[in-house]
Amino acid sequence: MPTNFTVVPVEAQGGERDLAERDAWRQEEEEDNRDRGSGDGISRESSPFINSAEMDRGNMYEGKNMALFEEEMDSNPMVSSLLNKLANYTNVTQGVVEHEADEDSKRKEVKVPRMGTFIGVYLPCLQNILGVILFLRLTWIVGTAGVLESFIIVFMCCACTMLTAISMSAIATNGVVPAGGSYYMISRSLGPEFGGAVGLCFYLGTTFAGAMYILGTIEILLTYISPSAAIFKAEEVGEETEAMLNNMRVYGTCIIVLMAIVVFVGVKYVNKLALVFLACVILSIIAIYAGVIKTAIDPPDFPICLLGNRTLSKRSFDVCAKFTERNNETKTTNLWLLFCNSSLPTAMCDDYFSLNNVTEIQGIPGILSGVLIDNLWSTYSEKGSIVEKKNQPSISGSEDLKMGGRPYVFTDIMTYFTVLVGIYFPSVTGIMAGSNRSGDLKDAQKSIPTGTILAISTTSFIYLSCIVLFGACIEGVVLRDKFGEAVDGNLVVGTLAWPSPWVIVIGSFFSTCGAGLQSLTGAPRLLQAIARDGIVPFIQVFGHGKANGEPTWALLLTAAICEIGILIASLDSVAPILSMFFLMCYMFVNLACAVQTLLRTPNWRPRFKYYHWTLSFLGMSLCLALMFICSWYYALIAMLIAGCIYKYIEYRGAEKEWGDGIRGLSLNAARYALLRVEDGPPHTKNWRPQLLVLLNLDCEQLVKHPRLLSFTSQLKAGKGLTIVGSVLQGTYLDKCVETQKAEENVKALMGVEKTKGFCQIVVSPSFRDGISHLIQSAGLGGMKHNTVLMAWPQSWKQTENHFSWKNFVDTVRETTAAQQALLVAKNIDLFPTNQERFTEGNIDVWWIVHDGGMLMLLPFLLRQHKVWRKCKMRIFTVAQMDDNSIQMKKDLQMFLYHLRLNAEVEVVEMFENDISAFTYEKTLMMEQRSQMLKQMQLSKNEREREAQLIHDRNTATRSAPAVKASVAAAMPEKVQMTWTKEKFVAEKHKNKDTNVSGFKDIFNMKPNQSNVRRMHTAVKLNGVVLNKSQHAQLVLLNMPGPPKNRKGDENYMEFLEVLTEGLDRVLLVRGSGREVITIYS
Repeated sequence: MPTNFTVVPVEAQGGERDLAERDAWRQEEEEDNRDRGSGDGISRESSPFINSAEMDRGNMYEGKNMALFEEEMDSNPMVSSLLNKLANYTNVTQGVVEHEADEDSKRKEVKVPRMGTFIGVYLPCLQNILGVILFLRLTWIVGTAGVLESFIIVFMCCACTMLTAISMSAIATNGVVPAGGSYYMISRSLGPEFGGAVGLCFYLGTTFAGAMYILGTIEILLTYISPSAAIFKAEEVGEETEAMLNNMRVYGTCIIVLMAIVVFVGVKYVNKLALVFLACVILSIIAIYAGVIKTAIDPPDFPICLLGNRTLSKRSFDVCAKFTERNNETKTTNLWLLFCNSSLPTAMCDDYFSLNNVTEIQGIPGILSGVLIDNLWSTYSEKGSIVEKKNQPSISGSEDLKMGGRPYVFTDIMTYFTVLVGIYFPSVTGIMAGSNRSGDLKDAQKSIPTGTILAISTTSFIYLSCIVLFGACIEGVVLRDKFGEAVDGNLVVGTLAWPSPWVIVIGSFFSTCGAGLQSLTGAPRLLQAIARDGIVPFIQVFGHGKANGEPTWALLLTAAICEIGILIASLDSVAPILSMFFLMCYMFVNLACAVQTLLRTPNWRPRFKYYHWTLSFLGMSLCLALMFICSWYYALIAMLIAGCIYKYIEYRGAEKEWGDGIRGLSLNAARYALLRVEDGPPHTKNWRPQLLVLLNLDCEQLVKHPRLLSFTSQLKAGKGLTIVGSVLQGTYLDKCVETQKAEENVKALMGVEKTKGFCQIVVSPSFRDGISHLIQSAGLGGMKHNTVLMAWPQSWKQTENHFSWKNFVDTVRETTAAQQALLVAKNIDLFPTNQERFTEGNIDVWWIVHDGGMLMLLPFLLRQHKVWRKCKMRIFTVAQMDDNSIQMKKDLQMFLYHLRLNAEVEVVEMFENDISAFTYEKTLMMEQRSQMLKQMQLSKNEREREAQLIHDRNTATRSAPAVKASVAAAMPEKVQMTWTKEKFVAEKHKNKDTNVSGFKDIFNMKPNQSNVRRMHTAVKLNGVVLNKSQHAQLVLLNMPGPPKNRKGDENYMEFLEVLTEGLDRVLLVRGSGREVITIYS
């Protein structure tokens, strides 16, 4: 309902009362502002007539219906401003800090992305996938493996990349993917450890890919463009391969230096030339298809010279015949001289040369020739064997002379199926090119899946069709001739191309150059992205670069690693190495998608819907299989490298919380395990102490007894559950900051002491209730503690600390009620640290009563740790008058034998004798002290009560009559009394007289007989223990339970004190009542 307000001006003559009220109102307003925490402690003007900062803030939200939420706007912004930020979001450029870290301060203005699917994803993927292997090795793979097995190789590799692309599309469309591509996807899906390990492997793969492209460039240059440019020449027969490798090393090093300078000086020119390099690749492929079509009409003339069924290299001769007719004269040819010792027809010749004819066949018979049938099956061979034509007549002769000097075409490596898989696989890599450019795309979530899958489909079609076409058009011996020696040193695939072989040679040369430059450009940025994430400390230096963000140091490292690949010098040896790293990367992309899909995490909502976890698992399995198919030892080395990086990041790396799938998987596994564990209590064989460690904190929230955590880690050795708990007194709202500080301190100490477990700080109005809450509620489900470890309260006798022993005794009672074991470490500050080592000594167990076997189990667990490992275990038990001590010792030894425990056994006889005067006097002093403390406590309570009554009386006289009446009605009768000075003095003297008489009675009292007997037992046992175990490194004793009558709690503390008097390190053990050790297997 609308209400009308009238503003009335305040008159100046309001008087002093109005002024005072206004001042009071202003003061209250300032206090209210301070209470709300809206300022920095400086009082501000809050007059409604002054436009203060608060008013400015109010005006900012005026008319926006936001008054209810204006105090929370700092942490919870308005939806309109949030959407505005998201709409203006631009992906950071590749290699720059990702959007999560320092988003506002580090982001620079970049132009709005404009690239679509075709230019931004499809063409870059096409350029990266098609490359050096297609031009230099695919014909050789088809000739060696045959069309069928080559088809299987290519199909497996393409299926692997297609399945990976489906998984990658799902991850890439599940939110924004900044620069970093596959590294970003894996690290954010599987966590920093996997992300760092696989990211570095992907970086190494990209770097070695650069080396492979450079080696391909040099091979094209020195073999097909300018063989005369070789620096090293073969001086003797058989040294050609070594000379070629040395040429590769020299030229490769020069090209790496040149390319690194180009990348350093102007990376923008590399990106501009990318289109030129892509055009070279596409033109080369078009030339291949044009050449295939031409073979059906007019096959090119590339004759192959055969001796018998052996292929001859045409580099050494010109005429493919033994004799030629010149001027009606028969003369021997250059080929004759290569096999015979003179040019005369009667010369001594090679036996095989003499027995077989020299024939010429067409190297490219054409697609209609039916040569496909001959090329269907594989022809694997040993290293150094001669390339031979199938189904060609041949007469074998005695090979007396060296084969090396003959002009045959030899195989340079041993070939089998798995080697070819390793060499071929790099030709299908490059599928991440689109995701790496996600920052430059108009709609990355649409473009990446479409462009990548289309590119893989296109390249798969090209590869599979090329296999069939090569097999159908080219003669088998030419296909197996890796370097084209039989076709005058031409590139084999070039002989098929139209209009000229040089189209392929020049095109492949520029495409491999471009691919090498792209690798040297992309790899340093990937390393920079990993370094700037801060997850691998030792590579953080590579995150720095030039002022414009160019990664200078990362480029130097990339060039150095690339040089390693160049020094290997063989393209066939480098290819399997980078296959390993790429396959590992693809395997984890599939794993990331499968894990996210199976976990059904709420954030997993990819726009790309055509994926399934079975496809991801199939892709992952295929990647793993291909790794071991390519090279099992390379696969193991790659896994070892990744494993070492993983463990290093886990051990030294920065803490990162990226909401990764592995964490979600751990939570799911933990939930499943907890539900399984809760089915029932653990069997005795599985029982181990699951500890709740109760720590005391000082006023600065630091741990008072750090050795308690040292002892915990020695007892647990990282196994089982450990919950480290402590109690802060107060309310949680008041102690929130102290709680966080205490938790940080405890966790820091746990890290120092290597105590693996959880920290739980409880805030409670009373220390006693807090301990009770911890004992009751610590843990979760079946993972709850079964043992409580605490330190003995050393200062329990001090009068100002009278609550400590009460809390201690109540804790003992509560652990018993909860059926939990209790370990109390006395003199905990004398216990060893984790760095100390006992070279000798004993752990003595005093087994007085049996309460589940804890006493036997604890020394065994302690001796697993290096601190106690060299200590011997001794077990003492006490025999009474009626016991047969000899038989007891035999039975105990047999019991320990069945328990598989090594320990010395000793039975101590303790006969009943008269109670000594010392025991009597000790008991009397204990009871007198207890009674005196009670009297002192009583008098203190009386004084507090008197002060409270006086305070109540003074408060009542100041309050209003109505309030006084209501208070009087509510107060108990004993408070309704009039206090006069005489009555107050008399009451005081009365209390004083009572106290004096009470103290007189204390010195006339006689000790309780029950207490005397208990003290006698404590003194006798202490004497026996001191006699045997005074110099033991640790003494374990049965801890007697507290009395049922709570009046004797303080006496109970005295008994325990007497029992352990004179011992350095004591662990009092109170079992839970259930058996924790068994003789059965």
